Amino acid sequence: MPSMKAAVVGLGAMGMGIATSALKAGLDVTGCDVSDDALKVFSNAGGATAKTPAEAAKDADCLAIVVVNMDQTEAVLFGDGGAAETLKEGAVVMGCATVPPAYARSVAERLNAMGLLYLDSPISGGAAKAAAGRITVMGSGAADAFAKARPFLDAVAEKVFELGEDAGPGSTMKMVNQLLAGVHIATAMEALALGIRSGLDAEKVYEVITASAGNSWMFENRVPHVLENDYSPKSAVEIFVKDLGIVLETGKREGFPLPVSAAAHQQFLAAKAMGLGREDDAAVIKVFAELAGIELPRGKG
Repeated sequence: MPSMKAAVVGLGAMGMGIATSALKAGLDVTGCDVSDDALKVFSNAGGATAKTPAEAAKDADCLAIVVVNMDQTEAVLFGDGGAAETLKEGAVVMGCATVPPAYARSVAERLNAMGLLYLDSPISGGAAKAAAGRITVMGSGAADAFAKARPFLDAVAEKVFELGEDAGPGSTMKMVNQLLAGVHIATAMEALALGIRSGLDAEKVYEVITASAGNSWMFENRVPHVLENDYSPKSAVEIFVKDLGIVLETGKREGFPLPVSAAAHQQFLAAKAMGLGREDDAAVIKVFAELAGIELPRGKG
């Protein structure tokens, strides 16, 4: 694999997996995060660490920004201690957060004016696939940006979709994905709650539905969190408050009706209002439990 100096800003569940996968592939990787614990974990894995995005990005060929939202992306690039000023000319920035497509286009314009390349490159796959170097990248950008990022992409991704020559289509595709993901989670929890309220055993609901036509990837992946009574955040409720908000704002701008997305968004908003914003997104079932007075599984611990 060609030599590359890479930086990953954001060492959460996805970012840590991406950074360590790049390390395992032989790249020179510097990690950056606000958490000292995350920096220690990455250092113990053999990576270099930096306290600020500017420090991490210095001399990097590729910078992957694996943060939560538009505001954090903006801060990483253009805030105090931001990376844009220290990246060398011709370096490529991969924006991996779920952001509005218009924002992705704005970032690309500003970076291009600074002599930098930009890939609108939202990601999917979850923490396990990130750790295995098997994420999916929904990418859009110029051919030279894809070429510059290729060693990093080869190290961390199983599938890289090239969706257009400009920024925007990548974020649009991720928005469509998040619409489906959020609706599927809310629906899965509604269905499980109805089954419990109607007298079915939660474990049996999972066993039968995962072998039946009503199954979905989200049902199969998230219901075990409920069965195990484990709401530690793999992906948090507040993520879908944000992402479905992006979906609905886009629908409003386009004059496009999104009634099912709006209903799912309300359930995630209700969960956040109950103080569950930082719990796993499966915690949306607690909204149904509160309304229906049902007892959720307590796990086996």
